[in-house]
Amino acid sequence: MPNEIQNGARREISGKPCVYYDGYWIKYYEPPKDSLAAKKLLIDALTHRLFNHVEHGINIPGYRLNQAREAYESEADPAKKRVKGAMLAGSLFNRAADIFRKLVELQEFGVTIDSNNSLMRECGNCLMEALEFGRSVKHINGDECIDELWGEPFKAFSIPVEDFYVSRYIKMSQAMRDIDKISEAMIYALNVDDLFPDINWLVIKFGEAAKVKCETLRSDPVIFDVWSTFVAAAESLSAIKPNFTAPPSEALLCQSDAGLRLIEEGKTLLTHISRARVAMPKSTQGYLMKCNSYHSDSIKAKESLKI
Repeated sequence: MPNEIQNGARREISGKPCVYYDGYWIKYYEPPKDSLAAKKLLIDALTHRLFNHVEHGINIPGYRLNQAREAYESEADPAKKRVKGAMLAGSLFNRAADIFRKLVELQEFGVTIDSNNSLMRECGNCLMEALEFGRSVKHINGDECIDELWGEPFKAFSIPVEDFYVSRYIKMSQAMRDIDKISEAMIYALNVDDLFPDINWLVIKFGEAAKVKCETLRSDPVIFDVWSTFVAAAESLSAIKPNFTAPPSEALLCQSDAGLRLIEEGKTLLTHISRARVAMPKSTQGYLMKCNSYHSDSIKAKESLKI
């Protein structure tokens, strides 16, 4: 279609520079000039972000890599082996970051570092192996793995910085798509009855705040307004109470409790997605099923009252 907006199109919207990807206008940030120093800063940031969003206890220093590998290879219990594999992934990840820091330091002293350098190859090998083991690492909510977070450092290492930024915008558009899906499912589920009359605008307000949080870097000066708006919207959603027009029956109390749990789970999932800035397909699909189930139960409850 001639009027269709192409991915990568840029436009200023309400004074904000934006770039378009897969249906969403996302705040645009100029990528730094491609260099080892820029990649180091990027990988450091991605390392911090990764360990902030995955299960605890796997941030093993790179100098303990041999210990981590031995612990993994000698473990026979499948459950413990998964965890030790996650710890090995963390150590591999940190080893790669350690090597990259030293390479940047050498470059700053005037030493030429090319892609065929043995340390560069070792760094890449560590990141690739970390990605392989990282597939079994769980998100901090314990529900699913986020492969995207483990793949980002290797991508930042292996492609130009500008291309990496493009890949991030695509992932943010996917995260925003899921934020919209979850918000719509919450409203759909909770509008069958009149237990939560304010739910529509509270969910919409929080969903929009979540998308703005998703697109905004922590280094951006507007983060103070963005983060406070996001937290305030989350607190307003958590503070919602059921509206009983008459003394509630036991069945109605059970239904309202289920509704409150659904709201809190939705708020938590939206928070995880907006902070990780990637889609969480398994968690999203599971939550959408819960919304459909609550919707069906609400309809049955209303019909039973008419009998």
